[in-house]
Amino acid sequence: MADAQIVVVTGSFDNFRSAHVRLLEEASKFGKLHVLLWPDETVRALEGRPPKFPQEERLYLLDADRYVSRLSLAASQADGDSIPQAGGIKPDIWVVDEGSDNPQKQAYCRHHGVEYRVLTKEDLKGFPVLPATPRNEEPARKRVIVTGCYDWFHSGHVRFFEEVAALGDLYVVVGHDANIRLLKGEGHPVFSQDERRYMVQSVRFVRQALISSGHGWMDAEREIAVIKPDIYAVNEDGDVPEKRAFCKEHSIEYVVLKRIPKAGLPKRQSTTLRGF
Repeated sequence: MADAQIVVVTGSFDNFRSAHVRLLEEASKFGKLHVLLWPDETVRALEGRPPKFPQEERLYLLDADRYVSRLSLAASQADGDSIPQAGGIKPDIWVVDEGSDNPQKQAYCRHHGVEYRVLTKEDLKGFPVLPATPRNEEPARKRVIVTGCYDWFHSGHVRFFEEVAALGDLYVVVGHDANIRLLKGEGHPVFSQDERRYMVQSVRFVRQALISSGHGWMDAEREIAVIKPDIYAVNEDGDVPEKRAFCKEHSIEYVVLKRIPKAGLPKRQSTTLRGF
């Protein structure tokens, strides 16, 4: 993509959700996607409140998104209706969703010779499924699987994927809706299995995201049989006897990681973020 057009999107990307990822995915189809993130002071000025998530955490989430080619913190004087200065870039296209479209942005692009693209709700609907990314060519590269709910997706999940991906090619099996209700009770999950898988597969550390087909703590047993992983990794919360026994029976290495957030970021848990 050496000659690809430079595409920009701007915004706070606060409380990072699937609507943000859908915008990034569709915008990336026009060229190399450069995200200009509003810093904390800009969010306060434009939205009249501090962001729910600090800029360091928002930067981390965006940097891990597979659709983002480049990421910059915008100048603090950004006004929301123009492309903020950052890194001396000269964008070819500015992409916004229809809720952010306004005459001021349109006028800015006409004046500066920037193509202006508005993505509609129809453009951004659904949760497309990605095929598996190519496997690492290293012959000794291991296959690693993790399983879970990943309901209120947050930086702790991304950090977990980042750590596990260092062990080998990462496959994530997302628990299907009925099994999440079985394990966690009514009111769970908040987000559908298709949306949860979509968020997981958007992380650049993940080779493939699947939805489980079984029940109980070993709801991914069929998927494990297909993937044939060398390692089953869990964090401390997901360490249960059923998983340990399964791995011992099937000669799969069982790895338990501590829940340690990325340096400088707060510790996150889906339970405390519900409705945040």
